[in-house]
Amino acid sequence: MDISDLVTPDGVMVPLKVSSKKQALQAMARCAAHVTGLDERAIFDVLLERERLGTTGVGNGIAIPHGRLASLKTMHGVFARLARPINFESIDEQPVDLIFLLLAPDTAGADHLKALARVSRLLRDRSMCEKLRGTDTPEALYGLLISNRASQAA
Repeated sequence: MDISDLVTPDGVMVPLKVSSKKQALQAMARCAAHVTGLDERAIFDVLLERERLGTTGVGNGIAIPHGRLASLKTMHGVFARLARPINFESIDEQPVDLIFLLLAPDTAGADHLKALARVSRLLRDRSMCEKLRGTDTPEALYGLLISNRASQAA
């Protein structure tokens, strides 16, 4: 599974100007609704429900909110680099500025976990995160996200 299987250029937001976790999730749900054709509120509700189970702020300024939707046919991602870091209640208590939202169909099973692992591997790469933080256009961010595919294959 490649990042290019999850994110399209329309699913990249930079700089996302929000001041709270809720605002970030709302803005990303809006973008995800545009990309998937699903209801924005349904996406937002799934994300909030998942956050109630425990934060998806994984540390080092990164969050990977995710959820499953019965009406979704394939997995979709939305990536945002925030204009300013926000409190995301991360496990390391550090603010978040890189967010990768992942949505999967209810039927995704292990593929959902594989996609989460793939996103996690990408964002654990400190060099990649530095590049993402230093990039100012959606096109350049998208290029960076999918360029990792070539280095993973090598």
